[in-house]
Amino acid sequence: MHQKKPLALVTGASRGIGAAIATRLAQDGFEVLINYTSNEKKAQTVLDHIHSLGGTGELCGFDVSDSEQVDEKFESILKTKGPLRTLVNNAGITIDSLLLRLKNEDLDKTISVDLKGAIYCTRAAAKQMMKERQGSIIQISSVVGESGNSGQSAYAAAKAGLLGFSKSIAKELGTRQIRVNVVTPGFISTDMTGALTEAQKEAILRNVPLGFFGEPQDIASLVAFLASPSSRYITGQVIGVNGGMYM
Repeated sequence: MHQKKPLALVTGASRGIGAAIATRLAQDGFEVLINYTSNEKKAQTVLDHIHSLGGTGELCGFDVSDSEQVDEKFESILKTKGPLRTLVNNAGITIDSLLLRLKNEDLDKTISVDLKGAIYCTRAAAKQMMKERQGSIIQISSVVGESGNSGQSAYAAAKAGLLGFSKSIAKELGTRQIRVNVVTPGFISTDMTGALTEAQKEAILRNVPLGFFGEPQDIASLVAFLASPSSRYITGQVIGVNGGMYM
């Protein structure tokens, strides 16, 4: 009999770190649901790449910051696909601004996507996982949530919020064998870091003991481990992938 693949959902998976995570999980034998909010074309490119590698998945468009959309989509996934085994909350935005210039709408949007979105998705996934008495929930936070960063107070607040939230629910869900962990990437080569000038890159690298930027695959490798049975005794942890930038 053909064994059904475990199901994983990766939010914000149309590019960068999310795309790398989705691809790696598919290679590791998951059926991967690729979430995106607006860029279906980019999400389709990720799915095509997964298919070209022999993996399975499908597109899963919804806005993580809309709790009704989240609940409806997760119920639909449960009916059509079955329960999720792994959730990766990767969707995030950053609107950089010094505090005194921070607009309320930018603060609200950042908190809504980066923190509330992860909480909505975690809550919806936990309902499914509790019945199954298994599951892995992985939050993609940021080194900035641990160290802080000038001009990113709203983003840092949202990403730091993920740490306290995840440790709390790791305690709540542990008795049901659901593990919850946080990955905090440092500077990773993506569209965001690609926009930096050479001088900016050099200034950043002076604070990175390993002396180079990470790649999306470096995050995906850790996520793959945390999604696997090899990490069965790891929960409530914050694991940095930052080249030593923050210890």
